[in-house]
Amino acid sequence: MPTRLPSDSETVETARAELVRLGSARRQGIRLPEAASDELDADDVIRLVFDDTEHHAVVAEDSRGLVLHGAYDNRRLARSTGEGDNRLAAWLRDLGRESGNSVAFDTVVDGEQYGLRTPGERAIYTVRQGPRDSLAGIAEDLDG
Repeated sequence: MPTRLPSDSETVETARAELVRLGSARRQGIRLPEAASDELDADDVIRLVFDDTEHHAVVAEDSRGLVLHGAYDNRRLARSTGEGDNRLAAWLRDLGRESGNSVAFDTVVDGEQYGLRTPGERAIYTVRQGPRDSLAGIAEDLDG
């Protein structure tokens, strides 16, 4: 059964993520806090919650660290280029904040689930943890 967890819980770690311009298209994205590199790598797919809705995002990397270019309705769309609506771009547009401003980046489940919110606002996250072991490890356990 999923657990509900508020952003101000002592189990949620919050850091500052920076809004950045991505490429010459002048789209905005999110530069993840430096500490995120302890649990995330480029090409990881994470669940990203903002505006009370869970999305999926692929972690990218540039010369300055880890970034998020977009968030989509499912994992397949997150991994596809040019398919689906970029929910992160719409959320950032609606925020009306400029590059260099920050948003709160909440670690809900290390390496799996994160949240974005306007600093000072409170969010409630629905926590769903995936299996801790890889599929190969689970298969080995079943084989004995």
